[in-house]
Amino acid sequence: MAQNKTIPNNASVTAFLEAVEDPQKKEDSYKLLELMKKITGKEAVMWGPSIVGFGSYHYKYDSGREGDMLLTGFSPRKQNLTMYIMSGFNRYDYLMEKLGKYKTGKSCLYVKKLADVDLEVLTELITTSYEYYDKKYNG
Repeated sequence: MAQNKTIPNNASVTAFLEAVEDPQKKEDSYKLLELMKKITGKEAVMWGPSIVGFGSYHYKYDSGREGDMLLTGFSPRKQNLTMYIMSGFNRYDYLMEKLGKYKTGKSCLYVKKLADVDLEVLTELITTSYEYYDKKYNG
């Protein structure tokens, strides 16, 4: 069975963020770092080569595949700042309506810059998703 490629490692979060070339994306990344640290009470850990993650949970599918994944995190990608909202977005319509300018994938929230979204709403979204998944998987 294939192993999960996105695993925590000892790479430096600061070195990773310092290598971000776009000044706005770098500034926004440091804001997300502090915001997610405050929400989770956890230190940031690199997951794979390009994801800054906070907390973790263990999953096991009916197929037998299992592994560990971050509870929340972000990555300053070339096109967007990607935030990982692991519980998805279906339960958060009331927040998504007020968030601002964004796109979503299954559990990815894509924004060009933090100024495009309401930070209070973003904070509530990250907090609610983090707490839901932490309780679901970690009791």
